[in-house]
Amino acid sequence: MRNHRLLLICVTLIVNVGISNGQNQKKLENGFVQLFNGENFDGWHLKLRNGDRAKAKEVYTIEDGMVHVFKDMPDSLNLNTGENGTHGLFYTNKKYSKYILRFEYKWGEKITNNFDEWQYDAGCYYHVFDDKVWPKGLEYQVRYNHITDRNHTGDFWGAGVSLDWTATADGKTFLLPKDGGKEMPNMKNEIYGYASPKYNALNGEWNQCEIIVMGNAYTIHKLNGEIVNMGTNLSVGEGIIGFQSETAEIYYRNIEIKEFDKVVPMKKFLN
Repeated sequence: MRNHRLLLICVTLIVNVGISNGQNQKKLENGFVQLFNGENFDGWHLKLRNGDRAKAKEVYTIEDGMVHVFKDMPDSLNLNTGENGTHGLFYTNKKYSKYILRFEYKWGEKITNNFDEWQYDAGCYYHVFDDKVWPKGLEYQVRYNHITDRNHTGDFWGAGVSLDWTATADGKTFLLPKDGGKEMPNMKNEIYGYASPKYNALNGEWNQCEIIVMGNAYTIHKLNGEIVNMGTNLSVGEGIIGFQSETAEIYYRNIEIKEFDKVVPMKKFLN
């Protein structure tokens, strides 16, 4: 009887640890599960540059199943002061390696922090191996430059991460290999995606984003159903996932993930 009770206690502890470390995932269609449950931050942790945990809960507000970033913050908070204390991310507790991640975003109206330098800027970090602010990992940029009217959503930012890439003849923007993309090995930092994708900027409409990443084999960035960037031979193969607060009010919703046990050939997603 004593052994039976000990077994029950162990099983209960294992289940509880699994729940606390997981993402409270709800199954969706086609093998996807809900990564953010739309109700609370179970399975996530919040971090700001200034380390203020209470402030982080104000920066990342949940409403109507969305994460509303800077909802209750004043417009032009710390604008161009160099403080940037509300730079931060909400991170998964769990590491991921081979998966498809989907999410949607749209811009709000408020601006904050170093908006003068980066305009409307946020993003999704993945394969994060150091969750400081800013982290070490690979970023799916979410950015719009209203001055040049150029979209940067889908650009890479490799912080402590490198990858191989294919580009236009001038080496400035992504070009698929089948279209004559020039091989550019061991790329880091900012790596521009396709120059003219379909996107929604300041019109209040949602953008659909997708990251297809298979360990360190390859990663594909899609925006509104179109491939806008791609890399191979990543220098890191797993990590946690995080969504940014940076220079402007933004909404995130429908954060979903589908994991794979083994690498799916890239050609499956290029057809």
